[in-house]
Amino acid sequence: MSGARQDIIDLVNLYGIAMDSQRWELFEAIFTDYVDADYGPGSHWRGLADFRRDFAAFHAPFDATQHMMTTHVVRLHGEQAHCLTYGSWRLVRHAAQGGPLWDGTGWYDDELVLTHAGWRIRKRVCRVIFATGNPRVKETLPGVTFEDTSFSLRDEDRGGQVMLLRALDAREGP
Repeated sequence: MSGARQDIIDLVNLYGIAMDSQRWELFEAIFTDYVDADYGPGSHWRGLADFRRDFAAFHAPFDATQHMMTTHVVRLHGEQAHCLTYGSWRLVRHAAQGGPLWDGTGWYDDELVLTHAGWRIRKRVCRVIFATGNPRVKETLPGVTFEDTSFSLRDEDRGGQVMLLRALDAREGP
């Protein structure tokens, strides 16, 4: 595996570690200052400061979280890259009425840029495929919603919304 590909996979995996350890300063090593982070209806940020602040506040009430990043597909284009990653997550909050667990699966479609400090995500689209458990677990921050709406990769691709697949089409194949 090329060094750049491994660096990108490590960066995407570091996101899961940052989330679960609540080490929000790691976001500076993962995202650009001007990141465009689209996590679905009601959860879209433009800029690292707001994204980091809201994620810290949203995740603070959880007793534990676990984010697993898998199936990385990376395509390099000079000093830019695309990476599509499947993810699953478990959120645990014992104070939530109705049970402490909310589990979800989905995908992350990232556009990265090579900076003086290394690879950084400048645009992220995260979509939930499936969620189960107590939806009250994730009701931690007024105004920030993570909908249980399912977004299939197939349907998003048909709409031309998947950055990695658009990049593959532009370069005629993997």
